[in-house]
Amino acid sequence: MPLTPVLSSIVAWLRAGYPEGVPETDYVPLFALLASQLTDDEVRLIADELALSENPASAQVIRDTIETVTDTPPSNADIARVRAHLAAGGWPLAAPDRTSS
Repeated sequence: MPLTPVLSSIVAWLRAGYPEGVPETDYVPLFALLASQLTDDEVRLIADELALSENPASAQVIRDTIETVTDTPPSNADIARVRAHLAAGGWPLAAPDRTSS
C-alpha cells in the first residue's frame, strides 16, 4: 500500500533526523511517539517503509519492535530523548513534553 503524503513526509523527516538510520535504542520510544499520534496501521506503514531502507537485521528489529511497543512501554527518559531529537530536526509531531513542569 503506498504511503499517503502525510506519512511520506513523516518518513522523510525521520530519515533526515536519523541520516545514519534509527538506532535500535530509539525504536521503542520512536514508535511509541508515533503510536500516540497515528493509527496502528499508519505506524506499521511507516515501519515497513523504514525497514525497506535499513539492512535486513535492522528491518527485523523494526518489525519486532512494532509488535512489542504496546507490551513494553518505553521509559519517560527514552521518550524525552527521542522527542528532543525529533524536535531539534523540526519534526512537527514531536510536541514538547508538557508533563514536566
